[in-house]
Amino acid sequence: MKYSEIKELPNKELVERYKEERTRYQKMQFQNAISPIDQPHKMGETRRDIARLLTELNARRKEAQYQAFLRNNENASKED
Repeated sequence: MKYSEIKELPNKELVERYKEERTRYQKMQFQNAISPIDQPHKMGETRRDIARLLTELNARRKEAQYQAFLRNNENASKED
């Protein structure tokens, strides 16, 4: 999954995809612990997808916090 595709997803779907990828990665780890999986590179791809999803989630969270900060400061300056 490319980062440009991830940026277009709505927040709810982004969180759902993160949970799905996390579950998929854990299943792969368990399968690999029991017997080596056929395509071990898929584990790395899944781990990178998880990192991309978390990067976008954190960027959106920080942007929301920054916007809230600006609104609070704007309201405080109007009251003075």
